[in-house]
Amino acid sequence: MLFVVPITTSVPTASDWTIESVSTWSRRRRDSLAAMDDAIRIVVLDGDQTGQELLDASLAVLDPDVLGLPVALERFDLSLANRRATGNEVCTAAAARMRETGLGLKAATITPEGADDVGSPNRLIREGIDGTVIVRTGRRIPGVSPVAGIHHPIAVCRMAVGDAYGAEEWREPSADGSDEIAFRTERISRGVCRAVAEHSFLTAAQLGGRVYGGPKWTVSPVYEGMLKEEMDAAAERHPDVAYEPILIDATYAGLISGGADGPLVIPTLNRDGDLLSDLVMPMFGSIAGAESILLSLDDDLRPAVAMAEAPHGTAPSLEGKDIANPMAMILACAAVLHYAGERGYEDAKAASGAVYDATLEAAGDGIRTHDLGGESHTSEVCAEVAHRVAAKLGR
Repeated sequence: MLFVVPITTSVPTASDWTIESVSTWSRRRRDSLAAMDDAIRIVVLDGDQTGQELLDASLAVLDPDVLGLPVALERFDLSLANRRATGNEVCTAAAARMRETGLGLKAATITPEGADDVGSPNRLIREGIDGTVIVRTGRRIPGVSPVAGIHHPIAVCRMAVGDAYGAEEWREPSADGSDEIAFRTERISRGVCRAVAEHSFLTAAQLGGRVYGGPKWTVSPVYEGMLKEEMDAAAERHPDVAYEPILIDATYAGLISGGADGPLVIPTLNRDGDLLSDLVMPMFGSIAGAESILLSLDDDLRPAVAMAEAPHGTAPSLEGKDIANPMAMILACAAVLHYAGERGYEDAKAASGAVYDATLEAAGDGIRTHDLGGESHTSEVCAEVAHRVAAKLGR
C-alpha cells in the first residue's frame, strides 16, 4: 500500500551510515517531496528480507540532496504479508500507478510455493503494466576478474511473458496404463517476439555491439521460429547493426569459447533468457552485479513503462547482517534515472551516468562486499556511492 512518512533534510556522513540508519533515512525523505509537481515520480515496490534491506540502503543515491533533482518516491508494500493481507490488490494498485508514472523500482520479494497462496508478484506486475521485454546487461566490474576473459558487456533481452511461464500443464496415464505422461501447452505471440527483436537491435546500437544468438528455430520452426522471423525483420530495419543469429545451444558455447569478442545483445524466449541471464551475470563476478529492467513498450516499440530491480532473490540467510552486495539495486536506481531522462526529465540522464560511474569506480577502488573479494559492508558501499554521486554532480 502507498504510505508517506516524515522526512529529514540532513544527509548522514559515510561514518554515520549503518544498514538501519540508511533504511530509516531513506524512508523519511518523502513527505515534502510528494508535493512537488515537477518531481521525478518513481513507484517503489517494497519487498522481503534482504531484498528490502538492499532497496532501502540503495535509495540513498536517489535522494534529492545527492542528485540535486526533485525525486518523489511513492511506495507500495509488496511484502508477502501485505500481499496476503490484500489478496494481491497491492500488486494491482502498484502496477496501475506505474502505468501512470512510467517508472518503477522493485525490491526482491518472496514467491510462496503453495498453489493456494498469493503466487508470484513478478507475474502480476508484468501483466499489470503489459510488460513484454526484460533486459539484463552484464558488464565488467573494475577490480573483479571475469570468467573466460570476457570484458565487453553482454545484454540478455528476453520475453517477459509467455513461453514456459503460465503454460497449462497436466498429466495423463499412457494408453496401456504402464506409464505417466506430462503435457505442457506453451504460447508466445508475434507482438512480444517483435518487441524483443526490436529492443535487441536498439540496445545493440546503444552498446556499439551486435545482436547475437537466438532460439532453437531449426528444431521448432513454428514456435521458436516466430522469434527468429522477427529477428530477421528487425535486422532489415536496422542494417547498421551487426547481426549474427545462431542457435541457443551454440550461443551458450560461444559465450565460453570466444564469441563475446565485443558487446553482445542476445534475444531470447522467456525460459531461455531466464537461464541465460543467470549464466551471464556471474561471468562478470556476481549475479548481484547488474540490474534487471522490465519494459512495457508503446505502439512504436519505445519504452512506455520501465521498472528496474535486482535480478537476485531475497537472500534470507543474509538478512540483518549488512553484508549483501547492493550493486544490482544501486544500478537499478541508475537505470530508473536513465528512463526518467528518456521521458524528458531534465538532467536525469546525467544523474544516471553519475550513479553508474560512481558505483563502478567505488568497486574499482576496493569498496566491494565479500562476494566480490572486498571487505565492505552493504551500508558502507551505499554511503560511498552516494557521496561520490553528490561530488560528481557538484552537490
